Amino acid sequence: MLLLSKIALGFGCTVLVAGGYVMRDGVMHISVDEYRPGGDHVHLHLPASLLPMIAHFVPQRDCARALREARDVLPAAKVAVLELHKYPDAEFADIWDGDEHAQIRTRGGKLQIDVESPRENVHLSLPVAALRDFLDELESRAPDN
Repeated sequence: MLLLSKIALGFGCTVLVAGGYVMRDGVMHISVDEYRPGGDHVHLHLPASLLPMIAHFVPQRDCARALREARDVLPAAKVAVLELHKYPDAEFADIWDGDEHAQIRTRGGKLQIDVESPRENVHLSLPVAALRDFLDELESRAPDN
C-alpha cells in the first residue's frame, strides 16, 4: 500500500509540474461560428505555450518558404509584438464596413482580434508573451541568407 501511494504521489506531482509548465503563458482562445446551413462552430481553449511548439513542428521546407515570403514584414511584426506590452489595454483598430465589424485590441496582456459579420464570427485571443515566443521560434528557423 505504501508503494502504491508513493507512485500516486509521484504521478500527481509530475502532472502538476507539467501542467504548470504548459500553462505558464496562459490560455489562447479561438472561436469560429459560421452562420450557414451545416456551418462550423469551433471553440478552442489551448495552452498558449503550444504556439511556439507548433512552429517547431512545421517541416523545415515549408517553414523556410513561409519565412521567405514574410521576410519583409517579419521584422516589423516582431517590433510590434515587442512593443505591445506597453499597451496592456488599448484599441488599435475598430473598423465598420456595412454590417461587418473588426476590432484589434489588447486586454490584460492578450492580443484580441474579433471579426463579426452576418456570415460568421471569428474571435482570437492570445497572450502577447506567447506570440513573442512564436516569432522567436520562427526567427530561429529562418534559413541563413
